[in-house]
Parts: sequence; structure tokens; C-alpha cells
Amino acid sequence: MSRLDARFQIDYPGFRFDVACTVPLEGTTAVFGSSGSGKTTLLRCIAGLTRASSGFLQFDEAVWQDDASGIFLPVDRRRVGVVFQEARLFPHLTVTQNLKYGMKRSAPSPRRIEFDHVSALLQLEPLFQRRVSHLSGGEQQRVAMGRALLTNPQLLLMDEPLASLDRQRKKEIIPFLQRLNQEFRIPVLYVSHDLHEILQLANHMVLLKEGRVVATGPIQDVFARLDLPELVESNVVGAILETRIAEHEPHFGLTRVEFLGQSLFLPQQALPPGAPLRVQILSRDVSLAVGAPLATSSVLNALEATIAEVSESPGDPYAVEVKLDVGCPLLAMITRKSFHQLRLRPGQKVHASFKAVALN
Repeated sequence: MSRLDARFQIDYPGFRFDVACTVPLEGTTAVFGSSGSGKTTLLRCIAGLTRASSGFLQFDEAVWQDDASGIFLPVDRRRVGVVFQEARLFPHLTVTQNLKYGMKRSAPSPRRIEFDHVSALLQLEPLFQRRVSHLSGGEQQRVAMGRALLTNPQLLLMDEPLASLDRQRKKEIIPFLQRLNQEFRIPVLYVSHDLHEILQLANHMVLLKEGRVVATGPIQDVFARLDLPELVESNVVGAILETRIAEHEPHFGLTRVEFLGQSLFLPQQALPPGAPLRVQILSRDVSLAVGAPLATSSVLNALEATIAEVSESPGDPYAVEVKLDVGCPLLAMITRKSFHQLRLRPGQKVHASFKAVALN
């Protein structure tokens, strides 16, 4: 698999940026962390906008930076498209002119990404003759994405592109972001402090804290780490399941999805049967049973699981985090009393149950 290898060190007053990570050059990799953790610095180093005092960067087989060998490719030779938090469009140009500016910056190699394709994907044609001042925030970001794509990049860097938008505008833009990678197969590094965005968009994750990488890997693995609450200062641990919609039960307001040959129910979704759906389950919503789950229970969902690991809950001295294997990692947070009553141990077979309304 093609990959990007990055190692950068920068000393700022009171802050040391010392990052080393390897990410796959496919899908979307989220770069996540609190404010000041170094997310934007990492993207700027990759783009060549910031030069680390000590750095190495290899894109697939091409070395873009190696200070030990005196190599540093300038920005215009890196074939990187960048979308910032602010659209940064040229206000004196129309949408069409802004888009074609991106084409002027494209590499001389054969063009893989055509103007008409980008315009259709991002629904830009109705905006062609407008000036930037006559665009909404969401429309400006779509134009900025189009301009970045039309540079014919090998890599797309997105630095909190939705941070300045309200919730409704974010809901409008996220489907476009989901389709970008599917349509153009360009790897994306996506910086965000919004976990909900990341859950909808990312396949891989780099977690930064105080200028260092504290976790990296497939997003399912990172979100199932027992120490995640300490790392992100948020109680979002649990599981991310890749499911597919099987059918809808509108008379019950439910959708049935398939997961590794099993069925799960969740609140009805506005997607057709056969569509993929990523589902999040928080650890606090999972209960465990030794033996078969109760047939008379109101809880609709139960998965066969094997206990992989047990740890004290970092946020609650009277709780225990149990890491399960259900075909992918799943966490359950239960009381210490329940843990002792059930006599749980690694390797034990259990059933993990959760309500339909607990699935996000």
C-alpha cells in the first residue's frame, strides 16, 4: 500500500512540535486534537508552507523533504491541493474564474480531473457567474474545494473546512466531502476538532496532543482504545461499525442493517437498501450478559462477543471498561459491581446488548 511518511520537529517558545506518523495514501485520514495540539502545523509542513527545523517527508516513493540530504521541494512542486477554514477565494473574480485559476496551477502531466466533472460533483454550475460576495459560506467552501481539485493534486489537505459554518451548512457540505474520495480517489488529510465530522468522513486517524502523536491507525481501532477519554478529553469511546442497510420498517420507525452476517436495528435512516452506513455505539450504552441474551428483553440488538481486555475506567473509579471483539473492537463501560458479579475475564464469551435508539 502506498503511504506518506512524515517526521517533523519545530521548537516554538514554550512549545515543541515533534511529530512522526505514517498514513495510507487512500481514503481520508483525520488529524484530530485539541486547539494548539499541532494539527495545522502538521498540514503546513506537509504542504511545504512551513519548513521544520528538522524534517523528513516521503510521498509514496518520492522524497519531498529530507534535511539530512538537503532536499526540500517548494510548495509549487508538491502537487498538493489545500482547502483552508476560510475559502480564500479571489473576491474580484467570478466563480468560474476562481475555478480556472486552480487549473492554471495544475501539473503539466495529463489531467485526471476535469472541469465539468468537478462542477457537476459539487453542483457549481448555477454559481458560475456569481462573485464571491454573493455566495453563502457553504457555497464558498464548495468553490474552494473545486479550485483545489482542479490543481490536479496527488494529495488533498483540508484544514477545518467546516469550522466557520453553522450546523445546517455543515450538513449540506459533508455529502460532497464523502463523494470526493469516491469520485477522484485522491487521498485526503482532514484536520478537524469535531468528532462528528471525523466519524462521517475518516477511514484512518492521527491523534495529536501537545505537539506529539499519541495514537494512529484505522478509525475503528483508535476509537476503541481504553485510554481514549484521557487522550481526547471526551467520552466518545465505544465502537464504529461498518454496516449496510438491509430494509426499513417504517411502521416501527426503524432501519435494519447488516453487520458481519448479523442484524441490528436503529432509528429509521433516509438511505436506500444496500447503502453503506457507519454506526457509532458509545461504551456507556452497551450492557453485557453471560449466556444468551434475554428473549423477553426490550433491547433489540445483541452481538456475540469475546472479552479481549479489561481496564479501570479513567473517568469513573466505580466503573470498568471492557474491550470486546465482535468482529471489530467494541467497548462496554459497566459498574465495578457488575464486573465482579459476572466474573468477567479475558477470553470469555458474552453477549453485548444495546438499544436501537443508542445507535448514532
